[in-house]
Amino acid sequence: MNTTPPDHGLPGLYSTDVLGPDFEQRYIEQPADYEGPVCCTLVRYRPGAEMRRAVLYVHGFNDYFFQRELAAAWQAQGYRFYALDLRKYGRSLLPHQRPNNVRDLREYFPDLNAALAIIREEGATQIVLNAHSTGGLIGALHADAHPGTWAALVLNSPFLEMNQPLWLRRGVLPLVTRLGRWWPNLVIPANLPLGYGESLHRQYHGEWDYELRWKPVQVFPINAGWLRAIRAGHRRVARGLAIATPVLVLHSAHTVRHYHPFSNEYFTADGVLNVTHIRELAPRLGPQVTVQPIEGGLHDLVLSRPAVRAEVYQHLFAWLAEVLPASTNAV
Repeated sequence: MNTTPPDHGLPGLYSTDVLGPDFEQRYIEQPADYEGPVCCTLVRYRPGAEMRRAVLYVHGFNDYFFQRELAAAWQAQGYRFYALDLRKYGRSLLPHQRPNNVRDLREYFPDLNAALAIIREEGATQIVLNAHSTGGLIGALHADAHPGTWAALVLNSPFLEMNQPLWLRRGVLPLVTRLGRWWPNLVIPANLPLGYGESLHRQYHGEWDYELRWKPVQVFPINAGWLRAIRAGHRRVARGLAIATPVLVLHSAHTVRHYHPFSNEYFTADGVLNVTHIRELAPRLGPQVTVQPIEGGLHDLVLSRPAVRAEVYQHLFAWLAEVLPASTNAV
């Protein structure tokens, strides 16, 4: 599979993004790691340059930013929109790298910090984090470690626990995570059903068009080092975080019950995570957590059917209007 990213342009300068003329991307070099050179990529939506509020969107596992509608929705509410393709994902995946290969979720913190610094330099005084799935786990850990950084967190189906039976989570996964300390590159089949990806991309049963080389239906393999990093993050959430800023956790009201064969259930439920885990663990993120189920929502709620995602945006922006004072968006 060819995962070579497009021409980023020069570091520190924006160039035209793959999403078209309304989007620009900025290549950010990061210090090399155990695989070699590293980068992340900041994408911005070009309207809204005078707004003092901004949002940074962070994608999930086997993912990258492609949601044009999401950018337009935030901009229409008075937020300058940015998105970050984390290291080893999407636009930031370099030819010598294994996709999503990290050994500690804190490896992503420099990517978030670099994006924050640029957004502030460009005039934003109040920044909201909008993060999906694995991005939600990473963002929550970042917010816990960097008090006062984010004005609010909006987490879309955050990945707070493995969607596996209890015996597997308590019996097999601890063994594999221990192996990850000594053999981090040990490849483990991700073994996620194809149905979720097929419910999204228009080449199959969905309505969305995106780069299958960056978000394939058959998800990228994982390794023991990545799993060890994820499980360490899950344990921290289970013990309880202390995110002081307001947090909104949105999730589907239902989990897909039958993953094989493909069925219309994928269009109305979370086909990746167990929503019971999200509902039970979300209050442990901090003292100001609001949990909102969405009837008929997919795993990535903003990719749900039109009426459902309209409800997602209604809940999201009504909540923000309550927790963030309007006066802070003055120029």
